[in-house]
Amino acid sequence: MNRHERALFKLSEGTVIPATPLALNEERKLDEKRQRLLNRYYLAAGVGGLAVAVHTTQFAIRKPEINLFEPVLKIAAEEIEANERKTGEVIVKIAGACGPKEQALKEAQTALKFGYDAVLLSPGGLSSLTEEELLLRTKAVAAIIPVIGFYLQPSVGGRVFTFDYWRKLCEIENVVAIKSAPFDRYRTMDVVRAVTMSQRADQISLYTGNDDNIIIDLLTKYKFTVDRKIYEKWFVGGLLGHWSVWTHTAVKLFEKIQKSTIKDEIPSGLLTLAAQVTDANAAFFDAAHQFQGCIAGLHEVLRRQGLLEGIWCLDEHETLSPGQSEEIDRVYRMYPHLNDDAFVAANLNCWMD
Repeated sequence: MNRHERALFKLSEGTVIPATPLALNEERKLDEKRQRLLNRYYLAAGVGGLAVAVHTTQFAIRKPEINLFEPVLKIAAEEIEANERKTGEVIVKIAGACGPKEQALKEAQTALKFGYDAVLLSPGGLSSLTEEELLLRTKAVAAIIPVIGFYLQPSVGGRVFTFDYWRKLCEIENVVAIKSAPFDRYRTMDVVRAVTMSQRADQISLYTGNDDNIIIDLLTKYKFTVDRKIYEKWFVGGLLGHWSVWTHTAVKLFEKIQKSTIKDEIPSGLLTLAAQVTDANAAFFDAAHQFQGCIAGLHEVLRRQGLLEGIWCLDEHETLSPGQSEEIDRVYRMYPHLNDDAFVAANLNCWMD
């Protein structure tokens, strides 16, 4: 297999893929040194892929006056390629693509230019398009690069889709995975059922983006019986904003989950961890304020670890919500086993070089 084939195979087998934040200085300009530092942190933590130019990276990077879409793709690609040369281990490169069809196609072409393996195709901001129009958009992008479908939660710009939409999406050649992130059990079941019963079920991997239900998604074997035939499917990995913090611990936890699902035995301790991770996520993602501080919350954790200098976002009004910092304090105290501060502290100077 060539490098791209190996990357897609890794994606199909399942891995940890953090959604990469954007490192800015106090002038809200790209801090390239810190952006590279973030990528090196994730790679050293043992992730199997990186998702760049996605929601966690801030969609505003595409604005002409900001123009950071290409720079962040280029930086991540360079860091991944350097890591691959050093370790021989392939890392899945995923680029976000959004907007109307022409914009999404242009962004897919840019991703190809920098050697990306797939695009995560966002439905955000396209409420005026019908489901059929969105499917045609997906088909057009999939004609040039593998596509990861995306159920984005409505509170951050997504929309509700019908089961029929997901059924038709699964029929599109070169749709290789779907990230389910509606933060809703019923809507997640629509995606899982559509993929599981699709003629292309063995060609489409399920990735959780439900940051409020990460471990349970990964532990659950989904079964559907139709005409006495049983259809089964797992979430094989996660593509998560939550995994952009405390990443080394997340990788270790994912490995533990994989071992338990192979044995078909779920230790009760994993269910306890599931609740603890969800509680931590509520603080990071600012669930108390409908996720208004979700990106700033991730930045705050990275700032405390020394990976970012500040929590600046492109929008000066986007910051921590009242009480959010105290909530992050709380989950730090309650769940010290979930953070990877010691790992970061031991390696930070090395990654800075």
